[in-house]
Amino acid sequence: MKFILAKKLHMTQVFADNGEVFSATVLQSGPMTVTQVKGKEKDGYEAIQIGFGSKKEKDLSKSEVGHTKAYGTFAHLKEFRTEGVENAPKNVGDKLDVTVFAPGDTVAVSATSKGKGFQGVVKRHGFKGGPRSHGQKHSEREPGSIGGGLRNKVPKGMRMAGRTGGDRVTVKNLIVLQADPATNTLVVSGAVPGRRGTLVEVTG
Repeated sequence: MKFILAKKLHMTQVFADNGEVFSATVLQSGPMTVTQVKGKEKDGYEAIQIGFGSKKEKDLSKSEVGHTKAYGTFAHLKEFRTEGVENAPKNVGDKLDVTVFAPGDTVAVSATSKGKGFQGVVKRHGFKGGPRSHGQKHSEREPGSIGGGLRNKVPKGMRMAGRTGGDRVTVKNLIVLQADPATNTLVVSGAVPGRRGTLVEVTG
């Protein structure tokens, strides 16, 4: 398995040599540093911890500064399992960049989706709403009946209005269109979760 951390920049279009056009998302992924290596003997499993992005030392706790002081101060630390991964970094201080992926690779991108606050059932679940005629006054976006039979209790899992977004979302089967180590950018097909600047995990 391959993996990197990146920051979502923006969406664009990419034209293939045959004229086919892809909607694509540009991800910024600067050099990442291995900050910790875990093994089965000591930790019970194999994994590496990666530091990505920069942050002022005054904005970190003393334990965070001490953990990575030999390699810098990082805005994000993320652990990836490496059991069965042949080309995984072996030593603390090793670097990773976008060259772990090549154009044509299939990847999955995970991130936190945009938070949209409290939303009704039409926006949250795609309900069509009530009729717009025949004496209906304020029922265009109402949820309607939630059903009976449970003695005035709301059935578990009932789709209703509520807080929307802010969830961890994984989009699979995206294709790497470009990987440029000079600018540390990775271009993948399709849309990925989150706003501009969101931290994303790319695995493949």
